[in-house]
Parts: sequence; C-alpha cells; structure tokens
Amino acid sequence: MSDTTRLTRRDVLRLLAAGVAGGSLLPHIAYADATPSLPRIDRMGLQQYTVRRALAKDIEGTIAAIAKTGITELEFFDMFGKDVAWWSTLLRKFNLTAPSTHEGLPKTDEEWGPIFDRAHGMGHTLVVVPSVGNEYRGSKANWMKLADRLDKGAAKARAAGLQFAYHNHDYEFAPVEGTTGYEILTTNTDAIAVKLEMDIYWTVKGGQDPLALMKRWPNRIVAVHVKDAGPAPERKMMDVGAGTIDFKTLLATGRKQGLQHWFIEHDTPADPIASITASAAALKKL
Repeated sequence: MSDTTRLTRRDVLRLLAAGVAGGSLLPHIAYADATPSLPRIDRMGLQQYTVRRALAKDIEGTIAAIAKTGITELEFFDMFGKDVAWWSTLLRKFNLTAPSTHEGLPKTDEEWGPIFDRAHGMGHTLVVVPSVGNEYRGSKANWMKLADRLDKGAAKARAAGLQFAYHNHDYEFAPVEGTTGYEILTTNTDAIAVKLEMDIYWTVKGGQDPLALMKRWPNRIVAVHVKDAGPAPERKMMDVGAGTIDFKTLLATGRKQGLQHWFIEHDTPADPIASITASAAALKKL
C-alpha cells in the first residue's frame, strides 16, 4: 500500500479492528471524505450602525477611516441624506462594496418596491429586516403575523432578484406560549426564501448556542454580526476577541454551510474607529 493510498473512515475502522493499521500505516492515511481546509478570511464587513454618530457628522472622513482598518464591505442601515449616485461614487473611491442593507418592515407589503429599487442601485444583494416593534412580538399570534409578513416580503424580493433575511436580537428567544419567537419564525417561514442574519452576540445574550443554530439551519444563515460577549450573567458587549465567543469555530462552520458575509458591529462603542480596528485585527487572525 503506497503513502498516497486514500481510505474512507470506514476503511480505517475496519483496518483498526483487524489490527492491520497499528504501526506505520496511520501516519500516511489521507481520508477521502475529509473536509478541505478553508482559506483565511480575506474580506470583512461592517454594519453602518456602529459608526452612525460619526457618519452623521462627517461621512467621507468616517468612510476613509473605516477603509484603513481593512474593512471591504458595508452593510447599510441609513443613507444619511445622500442619494444612490453620491454613495456609489464614495464607495468606489475607497474600494468598498455594499452587499447588504437593513430595511424596516414597510407599512404594507406593496411598499417593498422602492426599497428594492434602491437596493439594486446601491449594489445590495441582500435585504435584511433588522428588528420589529411590539405589534409583531410578545404572543404567538404576533410572531405568526410577522412570519406571514416575512414570507410575503421574501417572495417579492426573490421576484426582484434579491435575497431576503431576518436579523435577530435576544427578544426572539424569550419564552412565549411554550415556544419562542425565533422558533415560530424559523419553522413558519419559507426556509429557502427567508434567510437568516444571525447576530451572534444577541444570540448568546439570549441564552442560545449559535453553533447549534447554525447546524440546525444549514444554508439558511447567509450573514452574521460579529461582536463579542463577556462572561455570564452580564454578557457585556465587547469588541471581537475581547470576550468569550469562539468566532473561529462559528465562522468556519458557517462558511461551510453557505455563510456569505460577516459584519463587525458594536451597538455602543466608546470610540467607534478604535472598536472597528480591534475587531478587524482579531478577525484577520482567524
């Protein structure tokens, strides 16, 4: 048997049982079904919300500072009074793309059209519902109402050639009538059309295991927000690498299952650019 012989795990177990592979064979085995290693992370995103106050004061200066941290993608949540052409010019200047945007649920399903038109103009491919008000949570009936709205929005997004997703906080995991809002949403929406943007911090804050959810919903979680969490019970929000979350495992698992984007975010950073710089440095090491 040559050093390049490729064996399945079943072959190896059979050889071990027979006492054949006890000596020189094992160091040379290459599993035929082994998962190839992933390339290092070569791009990073940022959710605009992290720098909302800075953008309100100086858009171009803030974007320039963001680009210097190694960020290559932006996820929008606000146009800050500028139009599509203005933003497109600025993003090209700093070699940034904007693959995703956060858009609140419109009052009616018919109002998605202009939102999707703007998304196309900005180069967004993913439209994410970031949060909902009390009328869509707190009871099973409310969560079911939201599930229906998400299904209808996703169908329209799909017809427009866009991906559609829902972003969680921690309130989706609160108990409600023997279940949770997250359970209701994920099991009562079209799993192909309604994708998920997992906020890893809020998932942990809500007492959940993000890795278990990734494994439960393969190919459905297309984006994540990366921000770290301190130890229980407080679970203080922190920069990536400063807390307890195993981002290396989570991102590796997600990328094998269809994860397309990972957006750095911190809801209340004392110094937004310093926060982004620290989180980007930590991600580069993964």
